[in-house]
Amino acid sequence: MTSPTILADTLSRGIDALGVSLNEDQQRLLLNYVELLVKWNQAYNLTAIRDPLEMVTRHLLDSLAVLPFVDDGDTLDVGTGAGIPGIILAVSRPQQSFTLLDSNGKKTRFVRQARRELGLDNVEVVHGRVEQYRKAPSQIICRAFASLSDMLALMTPIMTDNTRLLAMKAASTEEELATLPAQWQGHHHTLTVPGLDEPRTLVVVNKA
Repeated sequence: MTSPTILADTLSRGIDALGVSLNEDQQRLLLNYVELLVKWNQAYNLTAIRDPLEMVTRHLLDSLAVLPFVDDGDTLDVGTGAGIPGIILAVSRPQQSFTLLDSNGKKTRFVRQARRELGLDNVEVVHGRVEQYRKAPSQIICRAFASLSDMLALMTPIMTDNTRLLAMKAASTEEELATLPAQWQGHHHTLTVPGLDEPRTLVVVNKA
């Protein structure tokens, strides 16, 4: 098991490399989240990543890399799974409202527990499918689970003229952006995640 000191140092160095501002209490909460995820993962298989150090890189720092592009409006995390990126963003932005949506009951149970243990009053957890969700948020964020066109088809009912979609993707998205329906416009940002030698892209889409 990786020592708590190594986990804390890895997170702190990664935050510095990203240029993100998080105080000691916020960093402690993020490490507490990893500890909780490791504990629950043994019984509930919430994430394929088992190693806490890898969780710091692939969950915490991967999520924090998008923080500069997240507006300060109310945010819906679609398909949050174990609370990624929603929990991480909520810790980073305590004054901002986050709704974490997932159709998997065991995952939303974990996220509710994490919300309680971390004291995240700015988080609401919803067990359900995006097709049944009715509130229109200022922005939607998700780890991309389908093509941009398919995701937009699912989310159009809750996207107003001012709603932004932030899709976290692992590969280049230029071809997908080129084939977006005419009513949408989007652009991509190449992200660098400290400690991760893999491509990461954030696509921001809104109505044209």
